[in-house]
Amino acid sequence: MFKTSVLYEANKNESEDVIVNQGGSSSGKTYSILQVLFTKAIEECNVITIAGQDIPNLKAGALRDALDIYNNSPILQQFIVSYNITDRIFKFDNGSIMEFKSFKNSQDAKSGKRDYLFINEANGIPYDVYFELEIRTKKQTYIDYNPNCEFWVHEKVIGQPRTKLFISDHRHNPFVQQKIRDKLEALKELDIELFKVYGRGLTGKIEGLIFRKYNVVNEIPKDATLIANGGDFGFTNDPTAMLEVYKQDGELWINELIYETGLTNPMIADKIKEINKQGEETIFDSAEPKSIQELTNQGIRVFPAKKGADSIKTSIDVLKRYKLNVTITSVNLRKELNSYKWAVDKDGKSTNEPVDYNNHLIDALRYVALNKLMLDNNGVYAIR
Repeated sequence: MFKTSVLYEANKNESEDVIVNQGGSSSGKTYSILQVLFTKAIEECNVITIAGQDIPNLKAGALRDALDIYNNSPILQQFIVSYNITDRIFKFDNGSIMEFKSFKNSQDAKSGKRDYLFINEANGIPYDVYFELEIRTKKQTYIDYNPNCEFWVHEKVIGQPRTKLFISDHRHNPFVQQKIRDKLEALKELDIELFKVYGRGLTGKIEGLIFRKYNVVNEIPKDATLIANGGDFGFTNDPTAMLEVYKQDGELWINELIYETGLTNPMIADKIKEINKQGEETIFDSAEPKSIQELTNQGIRVFPAKKGADSIKTSIDVLKRYKLNVTITSVNLRKELNSYKWAVDKDGKSTNEPVDYNNHLIDALRYVALNKLMLDNNGVYAIR
């Protein structure tokens, strides 16, 4: 019905009540669990709930994977009667349903029962919400997460009776591109703690986070002032990333706009035109002057980021002067902020350079800081 990995077989054949999937980046844990749940929905009539931290996270992660599985399996499609895009519910010809939901609190989680439960990216969900959902699940519960640090799964779930733990990494996923494998393996030289978490799926303790605190907000205030848009070029393995930065009452308000691989410059121009109706200024990485020129030729108001000596550290210092408010829909930016940390030397001492990994939107944010937030009182650019 679909191509599977060893994680699919392991999860499908496991009989324990709670199945924990702790995994590194690109291990395929979410994809495999969804394949298992599609299989169980076909085999007998089941109610299946996939719960996430919030709807934007689900749409960018588990739901996107589920739709990819569905769209690439003609056999699976034969068993599915409909997909309700508004309610995010698959309905099967045998009466099974698969629903994608988020829950505001433990009281909200008390509504409804199910046969199977999948807690996706569990470290973003409170334990009391998990508890209320799990005790209302008749057959099995699946959990997955990246192990940035210990949380309630380690304290209250792993090691309990009728619980199984799988630890996976990209080596368990035969469908990962070699360049992504190389990037994950290279973390061993960049930062051993990040390598443990993302390269090997081991429980870590990410210290030295650069932006420790930021607020998650529903939307940008209507009276906030747009500073500029920021962008970072990518293509095959790295995404092209773009965000918009607003200012109000001395605080920054940030909203993710683009995060997508495979975009050519004409495609980027089309997306910017669609998003940026007023022709606002967009600041991209100055390391790609040809791309900037091509966007300019398409009528985009795009400018290269002004860089100087120690501009990375300087732009971070500028951003840390402000309280950061990030929209709830900025899923990829939130993930980047949660792992963006200072590099350490061979003695384990922190340096003044961040680890150059998973920082595409953060780089875009830095470019706005360099161009728009570093002017002195006379309007003169501060870096010489």
